[in-house]
Amino acid sequence: MQKINRIQSFQYAFSGIWHTLKTQRNAQIHICIAAIILALGLALNLTLTEWAILILTMGFVIATEMLNTVAESAMDYISTDFNPQIKVVKDVAAGAVLVSALTAVVVGLLILGPPLLKWFIL
Repeated sequence: MQKINRIQSFQYAFSGIWHTLKTQRNAQIHICIAAIILALGLALNLTLTEWAILILTMGFVIATEMLNTVAESAMDYISTDFNPQIKVVKDVAAGAVLVSALTAVVVGLLILGPPLLKWFIL
């Protein structure tokens, strides 16, 4: 019986990921950018450490986007009318996504910037 529960828990988790990717435009943008970064990483022959950092950073952005989706959905369930407390929850969740995305840009520049400069200069 536990095996079915574990399988179901994975199914629920994948359903949540799919829902986010299917319904959230910003998540779709993050995935497109991640695909470009992955292609650049392959072209630049990154080290395992550089790959690990990039993958962690991309996962961080997608995870915060998913948590933002949770916050927005929960707040919309509570009320669709304007409420200053709901606005705070939505704004802070959106801010978390922005912080993670800006962090990802900095990490990407630190890792991909130097080899890209060498690539274009030589």
